[in-house]
Amino acid sequence: MNHQPASDLGILPEWNLSDLYPSPDSPQLDADLIAVAEAARAFEAAYAGKLAGLTGAAFGKAIAEYERISEIIYRAMSYAQLLYSGDVSNPENGRFYQGMQERVTEISTHTLFFTLEINRLDDARLAELLASPEAGHYAPWLRDLRVFRPHQLSDELEKMLHELHVVGTAAWNRLFDETMARLRFPMGEAMLTSAEVLNQLSDTDGAKRKAAAKSLGQVLGENAPLFALITNTLAKEKEIDDKWRKYPRPQSYRNLSNQVEDHVVDALVDAVQGCFGPLSHRYYALKAKWFGVDKLDYWDRNAPLPDDSDRKFTWAQARDTVLGAYGAFSPEMAEIGRRFFDNDWIDAPVRPGKSPGAFAHPTVPSVHPYLLVNFQGRTRDVMTLAHELGHGVHQVLAGGQGPLMADTPLTLAETASVFGEMLTFRAMLEGETSPKNRRIMLASKVEDMLNTVVRQVAFYQFESLLHDERRRGELSPEHIGELWMRVQSESLGPALRFHDEYRHFWTYIPHFVHSPFYVYAYAFGDCLVNSLYSVHAKGGIADFPAKYLDMLRSGGVHRHKELLAPFGLDAANPDFWRQGLEVVIRFIDELEAM
Repeated sequence: MNHQPASDLGILPEWNLSDLYPSPDSPQLDADLIAVAEAARAFEAAYAGKLAGLTGAAFGKAIAEYERISEIIYRAMSYAQLLYSGDVSNPENGRFYQGMQERVTEISTHTLFFTLEINRLDDARLAELLASPEAGHYAPWLRDLRVFRPHQLSDELEKMLHELHVVGTAAWNRLFDETMARLRFPMGEAMLTSAEVLNQLSDTDGAKRKAAAKSLGQVLGENAPLFALITNTLAKEKEIDDKWRKYPRPQSYRNLSNQVEDHVVDALVDAVQGCFGPLSHRYYALKAKWFGVDKLDYWDRNAPLPDDSDRKFTWAQARDTVLGAYGAFSPEMAEIGRRFFDNDWIDAPVRPGKSPGAFAHPTVPSVHPYLLVNFQGRTRDVMTLAHELGHGVHQVLAGGQGPLMADTPLTLAETASVFGEMLTFRAMLEGETSPKNRRIMLASKVEDMLNTVVRQVAFYQFESLLHDERRRGELSPEHIGELWMRVQSESLGPALRFHDEYRHFWTYIPHFVHSPFYVYAYAFGDCLVNSLYSVHAKGGIADFPAKYLDMLRSGGVHRHKELLAPFGLDAANPDFWRQGLEVVIRFIDELEAM
């Protein structure tokens, strides 16, 4: 068991990856890779060019073998990715991760034919195959695979693109990650990591917030040409891929992957943009008033309120707060969540070289998920823990669907995490008797919701502008900064003052590099959870917790329309999004009344 020495935060756990593999040079890892390479070649020999002639039972058997091979590959790559995330600056980790990507890409080249050939089956033949229970079990996976059918290229092109990935997108992602991990931001005599300097932006000391913002802007600005090159290259690569695959717009692939229709995403974005005024513009004007100024400097956007005691949580307090909130809603949720703490499935301390931010990695159903957070004891860190644990619980519950169908679309994956946050916030709020502290907690929650809804939709709008303009030529770092400043000022409102160095802040957002157009999923999840929690609070649904856990257990088997139907909700209805946004608006009404 690995733990960071005790500090004022208590003993912080570091994850133990041995449930995946004992070490990078483990004989077990090497044996798995050799065995799966042999299995992939045998799979290709057995099934390539033969799917149309199979019986339904044989087709189901082929999918099951493809799933088994995929799970071994996912397990090996999960280990490599988690080891790399734990210390991105370690060159041995980087070499191991790159080597694993190359080895796995070579192995999976032998199974690539399978999904391509499935998509060449006509609908009538596929329906015949699905009549058998063996193949019918995988109907949801096949449904989601078939949505990409109109955008599939020839087998030769698909194979070439597959093999080029490791020296294309994956290589640029690695360059971004290693650059961010290597950067240090001066604060007095200290040289901080990106996670540490970003944490200073919510310090109680205004001088520290300003110094952190200036340092962040300066260092990011010095590196903006490199980040612009990465961004331009990936956007151009995406444009070429989209053109060949005949996607109508840059967002189309992401929406298909999320199993959500373009018009549903458009309705979400339009609803949030239409509420910039009553949401962010109004709240930040209110916050400026609390600070006794006409305008807030951008580094004060996430500042604690003037009378905030800046309570610090130990790791044990954070754990008990989150698990207590989960348990009050569902003992089963809390029991699953406790496993993460009891079994070293969480990496909590801030370390040089460690990936900034937070994530939950599902690994494979036969093992368990792992969580990464950078815990520094703030209320926001407790909420982040609640968020990532929500993902983890969801991934455990969905694991029963198997490797091919456990994955949940990003939009619905964010539902479990945001719901976990909401449970934790409500429990903390209900347990607070001081009116002053309740106001501080409510303001903090509003800020988190604005960061999740308004800010993420603004990120999406920035990406949309950037990808549209990239199609007319390469964008300079200065022009990218101008697009960023335009969207930020429109979304956050006139009560914020943006200084020149803020134009470089787009550079540290990893989603723009790793997952273009991912960001709206946060707003989707937040608004969906607001609507879902409103139904729960009204008490109109019998056995709500059981129905909620059943929704999580379904993994990727159902789409949003089917999942929300038991709760009387429909994301295709524009009023649905307004209902979710009204929750935030009412919180701001309450703060104004205070």
